[in-house]
Amino acid sequence: MTQLRVRVPATSANLGPGFDTLGIALAYGDELTVRTIESGVRVSVTGIGEGEVPTDETNLVARSAAYVFEQLGRAMPGIEIETHNRIPHGRGMGSSGSAIVSGVMLAAGLLAADTDPIELSEDDLLRFATDLEGHPDNVAPALFGGLTIAWVNAEGTPRFKRLNVHRGVSPLVFVPNFTMSTEFARSLQPKQVPHEDAVFNVSRSALLVAALTQSPELLFEATEDRLHQNYRGEAMPATRDLISALREAGYAAVVSGAGPSVLVLAEDPGERIAAAELAAQVSADWSPLFLAVDIKGATVEVIPA
Repeated sequence: MTQLRVRVPATSANLGPGFDTLGIALAYGDELTVRTIESGVRVSVTGIGEGEVPTDETNLVARSAAYVFEQLGRAMPGIEIETHNRIPHGRGMGSSGSAIVSGVMLAAGLLAADTDPIELSEDDLLRFATDLEGHPDNVAPALFGGLTIAWVNAEGTPRFKRLNVHRGVSPLVFVPNFTMSTEFARSLQPKQVPHEDAVFNVSRSALLVAALTQSPELLFEATEDRLHQNYRGEAMPATRDLISALREAGYAAVVSGAGPSVLVLAEDPGERIAAAELAAQVSADWSPLFLAVDIKGATVEVIPA
């Protein structure tokens, strides 16, 4: 019997102007314990999603692992998965991406421990995860940690560049008591945008990379966006109002992923206290998470028998 422990961080993608490109890993995630069994798939869930998500082979983690084995022409062994979930579902913190990465890492760990082992490269991991998620901006930071720039090359292959985040950057996530469908949020965006808006976002996304890695004092200007947040605002009025209040007070607040959570990229830890106090005055419907940037990304380790 092989036993594994898998840990995968939450993520926040888009980061204001970096639509479908930039993502950051957050030190707040899901943990799985995996055991091989004689046959079949059994899943138990504690924490977020308990009593709601499937506990058989249709579970997203299990389906993602099975996909990797299928693509490599290997038969997946029977597995028992115990998950402890902390990442909120449907809140813009990469819950589906983390589940997919959990399955990919689970498969990678089992394949590496096989009697005829297969070692998956970083490119393999990203490719499988992107196949399942549909785009790499969330799965890249979940896999590799830190700040990631993700794109798809001319051959259709997902690529990424990982960067270290400046130690002064302090994330704060406000999680609401309501959800938002990623598909619905994306449907609100127009297929074409004005030329000046496109140029605006190119400049701000470039600036945001510099702000996150070298110059946190530029975070407020660097998180300005004209590409997606305004279009989604009508569907998330509470999110729109909180971001507006925070930005009027000078905080670098953006929609986290597709929403409805709000991410504040503070210049230092102390700034987050004042931002949380302001948010509490706006509405009591938001729970603040004072987080750090996750620098490890997803990990898998063999548990000694």
